[in-house]
Amino acid sequence: MLTGSCACGQIRYEIRGELLGPITYCHCWRCRKHSGSSFGTTVGVRAGDLAFVSGEDRLAYWESSPGIKRYFASCCGSPLYKRPDESPDLVGFRLGTLDGDPDRRAEMHFHVGSKAPWVEIADELPQEPGGPPFGERD
Repeated sequence: MLTGSCACGQIRYEIRGELLGPITYCHCWRCRKHSGSSFGTTVGVRAGDLAFVSGEDRLAYWESSPGIKRYFASCCGSPLYKRPDESPDLVGFRLGTLDGDPDRRAEMHFHVGSKAPWVEIADELPQEPGGPPFGERD
C-alpha cells in the first residue's frame, strides 16, 4: 500500500491497489500549469483504490476541459488527481504527493510537442510527440 499527503498534511490518503499503466512525464500545458513545474508525473489508479484517511472534505476541483475534473487540496493547493467523467473508475494520479517510493519508474514522456523550451530531455525513455507548441493551447 502507498501513502501520501498534500503539502500541508491536512489531506492524507492511501492507494490500496496497484498503479495502472505507465508512469508518464506529461509536458502538456495543462500539466505544466497545474503542477507549477516543467511537467506533471502521472499514473493511473482505480478510483476505488484511492482512500482518504483524513481531510477529504478539503478536496476541491476545477473542470480543466469539458468532462475532466482536476482535484486539489483547498488548504494548500497541492494537485492530487484528475478524473474524467467518461471513465470515472480511473483517475490520473499525481505521484509528487506520495510519501514513499512506488517501486516503479517513469516509462515515457507524453506531449513532448508542448514541452517547455528550457527542458532538455536527456534520458532514453520513449517520447510521444503530441501537443500544441509551447505557449499555445489546444
